[in-house]
Amino acid sequence: MQTAKDIFSYRPYWASKFDPAPFLPMNRNEMDLLGWDSCDVILVTGDAYVDHPSFGMAVIGRVLESQGFRVGIISQPDWHTTDGFKELGRPNLYFGITSGNMDSMVNRYTADRRLRHNDSYTPNDEGGKRPDRAVTVYAQKCREAFSNATIVIGGIEASLRRIAHYDYWSDKVRRSVLLDSKADLLLYGNAERAIVDVTHRFARGETPKDMRDVRGIAFATNTMLNGWTELDLHDIDNHEISLVSPKKTDSRTVIRLPSYEQVSADPETYAHASRLLHIESNPGNARPLIQKHGNRNVWVTEPPIPLTTKEMDGVFALPYARAPHPVYGKAKIPAWEMIRFSVNIMRGCFGGCSFCSITEHEGRIIQSRSEESILKEIEDIRDKVPGFTGVISDVGGPTANMYRMACKDKKIEAICRKPSCVFPDICKNLNTDHKPLIELYKKARKIDGVKKILVASGLRYDLAVKSPEYIKELASHHVGGYLKIAPEHTEDAPLAKMMKPGIGAYDRFKSMFETASRSAGKKQYLIPYFIAAHPGTSDHDMMNLAIWLKENGFRADQVQTFLPSPMALSSAMYYSERNPLKPVKRDGGEVVLTAKGLKQRRLHKAFLRYHDAENWPVLREALKKMGRSDLIGSGKRHLIPAWQPRGTGSKSGEGRRFGQKKGYQTFVTTHAGKGRRRPLNDEKN
Repeated sequence: MQTAKDIFSYRPYWASKFDPAPFLPMNRNEMDLLGWDSCDVILVTGDAYVDHPSFGMAVIGRVLESQGFRVGIISQPDWHTTDGFKELGRPNLYFGITSGNMDSMVNRYTADRRLRHNDSYTPNDEGGKRPDRAVTVYAQKCREAFSNATIVIGGIEASLRRIAHYDYWSDKVRRSVLLDSKADLLLYGNAERAIVDVTHRFARGETPKDMRDVRGIAFATNTMLNGWTELDLHDIDNHEISLVSPKKTDSRTVIRLPSYEQVSADPETYAHASRLLHIESNPGNARPLIQKHGNRNVWVTEPPIPLTTKEMDGVFALPYARAPHPVYGKAKIPAWEMIRFSVNIMRGCFGGCSFCSITEHEGRIIQSRSEESILKEIEDIRDKVPGFTGVISDVGGPTANMYRMACKDKKIEAICRKPSCVFPDICKNLNTDHKPLIELYKKARKIDGVKKILVASGLRYDLAVKSPEYIKELASHHVGGYLKIAPEHTEDAPLAKMMKPGIGAYDRFKSMFETASRSAGKKQYLIPYFIAAHPGTSDHDMMNLAIWLKENGFRADQVQTFLPSPMALSSAMYYSERNPLKPVKRDGGEVVLTAKGLKQRRLHKAFLRYHDAENWPVLREALKKMGRSDLIGSGKRHLIPAWQPRGTGSKSGEGRRFGQKKGYQTFVTTHAGKGRRRPLNDEKN
């Protein structure tokens, strides 16, 4: 794989003479206290400003500050006027705009397109503090405030909407957010490497047109760039992209995707375009993409080169205050409360789950911090974060146990174009050694003042079973009674569309975990998470999952219904009803059964909550239509009873909540994959 310039090796900008800010300024008074007459870069975010490395704008702001730039923050401005966007004046270089740590539509609406009334990234969990499609709205307001300002957009909303994409909330394909926002540049992924490069180039007087060689960006152009050869793959019948890495002679080749007009009019073509995008995702061999929107082209450069361990350490060592900005006073910010005592040890995920946006945003190559850097952060939490009681709530990342894992051969890694390293089976070239992580855990739990190191991030159990020693360490020292795990389903058909392992891998892990827990003298439980209504899931699949839940003594309180997020492969399946994991052909390829109607989606969700009396009427009706009336009755073999408690099952969905039967484990799963756990309830009905 290519190497890249170290992000901390640039000559600092002249403003490096100023000391680091305690917090990046949010108003003119704070700028005055720092001795600034202006900001070089102003970051606009839909989140509350928490100066912590788990919050994207804090990371970007501190990275740019380390380069010598004066960076201001405009947090959750009122978008109905331009006043808030003028708070810090005109930036000398550009406005950097993001919706925040979440896509604004995912943040604001449920999987049933219902309005949420809370927002974990806002003080006191208050909803409605950011607009729908925040990147576009903020960009428009910045332009209204300063007509000729340069606009750079980034973050997860811009990253996942960089080309024409299916938008679940409007139920149509939308244009690239680059064009809708009229931004000058779009940066995708975590973007430290790109943001450092373009900011120094802006400071040297270059324009966006001079920066088209930067990896990890998107820009609009009316013409083809000189020196590039176009490979036109817009026709789904005549072309199929190879899973074999392109030859070196193709290094100046750009892939022509089907146009916005084509993918918005033809779902099969959309699935084909999605397949092309995901195949061209390895930084070692991916080629630029170009997609026409009317008379303009959106050009997406190659993915950025991942950060080295040294660079990752540098990013996390920056002078974060590790707290919300003082302007929020005593207000609670739930997202901050959840991560304030946690440590992120790596980035990226090579799992490639088709419903997940991590891979599309952070990439498949794991970027790990050094052991020294992680242990130092734990000590900083101990010494600097108020309220620390000795418990580190999580040592993890997108996946808890991919730390330092990579392809055994860098040459193979550079040419591989497969969407997953672990599906349908774990690749023989993947190093699955858990020893570095085990050693990290052991050293972390020996730090003075640390009572407990927990692992709360999602665990990849098909990797964990490769290391009995890891499971022993985990069960003995790092589980607080419950460990969340995500089999997502029990049936092979939906699991294949999710690119998840079969339920047998879960069973093996469960057996090993329970054995290790008993050996440690602990009573601990797995909390499994499941998805309802994922593409490829039939009513019978959900029924079988419900039967499995009952047989294994699980009762889900809140459950996750599939939400088609922008750019995910599962979203392409949902929209097109075709499988982009395989070649897509006109009136051919694999058709994907998809639950789209609200009635069927709610039925699938009801199967996950088979124990809730409110769902029994709809489940009885469905089971009878499916020819499974044998599952209705009062015996142990029955899924739901034939009787209905008074005051339940109304059309409004309101009714009395019943206690749980003895021996059943109740668990809570939220839409974002984070969970609260509830212990066994011995109350009888």
